[in-house]
Amino acid sequence: MDKEYDRTLPRIPAYPAELNQVWTNLIDNAVSAMNSAGGQGTLSVRTARGHDLLLVGFRDTGVGIPAEDRGRIFDPFFTTQPVGEGTGLGLDISWRIVVNKHHGSIQVESEPGNTRFQVLLPLTAVEEESA
Repeated sequence: MDKEYDRTLPRIPAYPAELNQVWTNLIDNAVSAMNSAGGQGTLSVRTARGHDLLLVGFRDTGVGIPAEDRGRIFDPFFTTQPVGEGTGLGLDISWRIVVNKHHGSIQVESEPGNTRFQVLLPLTAVEEESA
């Protein structure tokens, strides 16, 4: 695994245990994709600052996500894994944690041998809209 962490990043307002679940889901999916590509590959994780956002990037050299599936990967119960290997909830849960709870976003680009997930989180607390 390749790691490139920006150690100058500030602390952010976050729910660490929930973000840990996001990181775990993304890493598990990357490992599964690399296993499907012959069991070898590279997982890269990096952090960086992009203006007023924290970027956490994950890149793997696995089989990739087919173009026809990319629009559905965050849907509950959708999985590209074989029956019995995936619940289809990991990316749905990750989306909810990042977007709904942390007011961030998740972006994905994928082709065989190069899949990238970028989690973008605000560096400062987001004001909740009043009801």
